[in-house]
Amino acid sequence: MMISGKETLGLLLTMRINQNNIFLALFLSLIMNFTHAIDSGLAFSDPKLQQRYETLISEIRCLVCQNQSIKSSNVFLAVDLRNEVRIMISEGRSNKEIANFLADRYGEFVLYRPRFKPNTIFLWLSPFIFLMIGMFVVYKVVRKKIIT
Repeated sequence: MMISGKETLGLLLTMRINQNNIFLALFLSLIMNFTHAIDSGLAFSDPKLQQRYETLISEIRCLVCQNQSIKSSNVFLAVDLRNEVRIMISEGRSNKEIANFLADRYGEFVLYRPRFKPNTIFLWLSPFIFLMIGMFVVYKVVRKKIIT
């Protein structure tokens, strides 16, 4: 059985339209999934606990996205971490205990403000060190300009 050129063209156009519909359906399903991924509801009925929860999840870095907090991330690990924080707050743990738990489990990188420890001392002191170096360089340049 031979297919003519016109039949082939018609078949290709039909396949193209069907492919476009498939891609459109996939695209729309992805968009719908992303819009529902971020928790938008309240985690606690108590406003103080809710505020504490919001503050905590803003200060915890998403390990997958790396430049987003778990509050704004929509990946599954961020959802799990938000649930973990919610459970720990419900259990009555303090913010420091929650931060210590997450840092011990995932490393200091998970915290936007790492703890002050011997292995993070350079992170905390480097801005002051670079400021002092910069001031020294400016002093030397200005002094050299005044002398000459």
